[in-house]
Amino acid sequence: MYQPSKIILTRYADVLVNFALNSGKGVKRGEVVQCIVPDVAKPLLASLHEAILRAGAHPLVRLMPTGLDKTFYSLASDNQLTFFPKSYHRARVDLIDHSIGIIAEHDLHELEKINPAKIIKSQEARKPLREWLNQKEYKGKFTWTLALYGTPAMAKEANLTVEEYWQQIISGCFLDEKEPIREWKKVFAEQERVKKRLNTLPIERLHIKGKKTDLSILLGKKRQWAGGSGRNIPSFELFVSPDWRGTEGFIEFNQPLYRYGNLLQNVRLEFRGGVVVRATAAKGEKLLREMIKRPNADKVGEYSLTDARLSRISKFMANTLFDENIGGRFGNTHLALGMSYKDTYDGDPSQVTKKQWARLGFNDSGEHCDIISTEDRTVTAVLQGGQKKVIYANGKFTI
Repeated sequence: MYQPSKIILTRYADVLVNFALNSGKGVKRGEVVQCIVPDVAKPLLASLHEAILRAGAHPLVRLMPTGLDKTFYSLASDNQLTFFPKSYHRARVDLIDHSIGIIAEHDLHELEKINPAKIIKSQEARKPLREWLNQKEYKGKFTWTLALYGTPAMAKEANLTVEEYWQQIISGCFLDEKEPIREWKKVFAEQERVKKRLNTLPIERLHIKGKKTDLSILLGKKRQWAGGSGRNIPSFELFVSPDWRGTEGFIEFNQPLYRYGNLLQNVRLEFRGGVVVRATAAKGEKLLREMIKRPNADKVGEYSLTDARLSRISKFMANTLFDENIGGRFGNTHLALGMSYKDTYDGDPSQVTKKQWARLGFNDSGEHCDIISTEDRTVTAVLQGGQKKVIYANGKFTI
């Protein structure tokens, strides 16, 4: 079976440790770097461990055993589902400066026969952990990144060989270049250019129109576009967390979604008054409906666009991290139900209270589910005063 070479894994670790973390600057000496890595991705963990040590930082390794989730959700009582060791997690959050998460699936259908309500209940109990990490991030004291490690199960789901799957990872992350970080800096520079242009436009609302999409999104006050921060490798998207109250219309997603050990296909959402009033899926509809029952998971938390010219990802990868960054003919758009990203606030998010977030229309939820479409679409910005300007067409930003 194909295995990426030591050179490739070393370059991968270098990008994650010395570029993605600390918002493109890399880790500093003496910092604590948490690595959460499934056991099937152990070869990459070895390279991450080495890179962190060479950088003078402290690796905090968590090698996660795969194959236990089905047993847990099958046997766990309500008390076990909602068990949350608060002191342990609080201490860990206080300790770490950065976190690297590796996605490596051994079975993408592991939980299909599990009652979705049990999965959602367990996820909801862990919401405080995410909130603590977010608060630390907004204070500028924590950064994170996610990356993908190809497995036979993931390759099979994408109808690729393991080698073909890894070639997408290698190309998408510039690991076929002698200096991948140099290439990522070029990408970030272009993202910065487009972000600055978007953020100078007095955009009031976005209108997204395609064959199976007619959606209007209110940006809201004090918003800015974000992206190119090192959170996620690869990341070619630019995104904003809009005022959820101003979402109207419908959108259909042509890309499959793997969520909580289940497959969802052809998801279609209809919004009225900012709330999902109808949610359907050709497959996985039971999980979709259960998911949007979570508090505020029936509202928009993020809207994103990827310029096809930036991304080298050309194939479906059966994983959101890559699929939400696919290039291809029309790039992609994705919409997230649930939690808003507070770094799209035009100001210091650490100084904003919960009541102020609510007044601004930033959605608060334990859920954050990205759903993707590669359908051709035109995105028109409706500016303050009523003027209209096309900002995205034919898979590319036009500004």
